[in-house]
Amino acid sequence: MSNERRRPPQARKGRGAISNVQGRFERVQREAFDDGWAEPVDEHQREPDASLPKLLTQVTIEQAKSILTRNSSPDIRFDVSLNPYRGCEHGCIYCFARPSHAYLDLSPGLDFETKLYAKTNAAARLREELSKTSYRCEPIALGVNTDAYQPIEREHRVTREILEVLHKTDHPVALITKSSLIERDIDLLAPMAEKRLVFADITIATLDADIARTLEPRAATPSRRLRTIRELSNAGIPVGVSVAPTIPFITEPDLERILEAAQEAGARYASYVVLRLPWEVRPLFLEWLQAHYPDRAERVMNRVREMRGGKDYDADFSQRMSGTGIWSDFLRQRFYKAADRLGLSYKRLRLDTSRFRAPERSPSANTSGKRQDDRQASLF
Repeated sequence: MSNERRRPPQARKGRGAISNVQGRFERVQREAFDDGWAEPVDEHQREPDASLPKLLTQVTIEQAKSILTRNSSPDIRFDVSLNPYRGCEHGCIYCFARPSHAYLDLSPGLDFETKLYAKTNAAARLREELSKTSYRCEPIALGVNTDAYQPIEREHRVTREILEVLHKTDHPVALITKSSLIERDIDLLAPMAEKRLVFADITIATLDADIARTLEPRAATPSRRLRTIRELSNAGIPVGVSVAPTIPFITEPDLERILEAAQEAGARYASYVVLRLPWEVRPLFLEWLQAHYPDRAERVMNRVREMRGGKDYDADFSQRMSGTGIWSDFLRQRFYKAADRLGLSYKRLRLDTSRFRAPERSPSANTSGKRQDDRQASLF
């Protein structure tokens, strides 16, 4: 019998996932195996990414055939969403959208945060959708299965182009992000706010920068996000804070402090979501726990199971966002008591749909959205 033991999970600097966990639709089974060729590692002196190659971000240009997604889940506050990208470079290990990469025959792990797709014709497709005589105006949630302001938005500006369409047509939009890049678009958002056409939600899971560095490695720091709340609020844009996810014994202790800091920065609304582990998110999160918090991994998961009826996850609409049981009830009481004390509302601003003006549809319009300098892929 071999005396070799498998090397513990090893994290890459700047990346959330530890591995490329197999997607549930893949036909070929993969299993990690140490063949002995790797250099021996002293676990007491090991650098976090000492023997791992740096992974570059690859962006593929995608021409979307449709752009609006309809939602019927009773526990989600919006009916229509728009995602300008597939995948997300922020690399948040807990992201519920990770499993969507399995539909592309890619891994919800490292692939999700390194192999991205930019829908560069999104604005054209949106304009086409809004100009239909059958279209009925409803607030659009911008950036749900991806962060609309992730780092690649600086170059591709898909979100900016979408907002220009919504601004011109007086169409209401709700934004959720953990990026300070949203401040770039205040020139569009502030006039829309005056007409009650926009709401912004800033996600903050923890105030601890060290935790955030591994939990959501390429997102703005918690302190920077608080500054973003202040900038948006000062510009007259209604802004809320989403305390998500609350992870027992990791981010959960910060719940009240996040609400206090956000309210002081200008947030008027608040919400929270407990950790969700659907599909491939579960093994990815377990790897992350073993890599960064092996001393409390079992304790964290035991508490997660207490909130999920003994399971790692329960997708039931009535409790998937908040959980069930004594600990879940205690967390709920903490949130509402703190929000009440701070004067934070749980109900989002009702956006105005009466101002919408359908765009004129030009027969010669370029609905493909292609740019002359588009490339099929780029590495940076």
